[in-house]
Amino acid sequence: MSNSSSISHFLLLPLADTRQLQLLHFCLFLGISLAALLGNGLIISTVASSHHLHSPMFFFLLHLALTDLGSILTTVPKAMHNSLWNTSIISYEGSNTFSLPLCHGNALGQFFCEVPHILTLSCSHSKLRELWVIVVGICLAFGWFVFIVFSYVQIFRAVLRIPSEQGRHKAFSTCLPHVAVVSLFISTAFFSYLKPSSISSPSLDLALSVLYSVVPPALNPLIYSLRNQELKAAVWTLITGQFQKH
Repeated sequence: MSNSSSISHFLLLPLADTRQLQLLHFCLFLGISLAALLGNGLIISTVASSHHLHSPMFFFLLHLALTDLGSILTTVPKAMHNSLWNTSIISYEGSNTFSLPLCHGNALGQFFCEVPHILTLSCSHSKLRELWVIVVGICLAFGWFVFIVFSYVQIFRAVLRIPSEQGRHKAFSTCLPHVAVVSLFISTAFFSYLKPSSISSPSLDLALSVLYSVVPPALNPLIYSLRNQELKAAVWTLITGQFQKH
């Protein structure tokens, strides 16, 4: 038994057992990270520098891009570093999500410091805190889920009132990818956090965490933002303007 005062580092779950697969995972994460950085970076730069885009809708897209960047840059770079250098160590200060006494070792069954896996290392007398974190998380998630469902119901009702079939088809072709990404995020996150321990496995946990924490930040710029014609035109103007300066 150990306690948090004696822990100097944690051990993250390796993405693969062989060196070849570790390098493959590094390349895949690198590609996803670059796509997320490029897409979200373009949106942030374009909205910030284009005065005609300073409206609530585009500020929402700017906030979404900042959130996606923060999400992917918090977890993926460390996983890439560990794959490239064949290590699994993260410092105590780097996995310091919240203050809990830890006395069940320092091995986390995930490639980043996910809350449920940190809770498994907490001491038995902190079960009340664990229950409180889970209850609050479920309540917040359920509130977000209800709000999202209500929003999409209103959107679909508005789309169905569009008189022309072409207009309805165009609106649905824009909304359905949004629903797909949101459904992917919610379903995998809910299943990851609420699945029974009897069906838990390192490979399943890894696949689920990648689907809800890595894939959406890379897809959101394409799904939510760069399909907008006004924003797309502003991005093109920004890019061509930079090339003309050089």
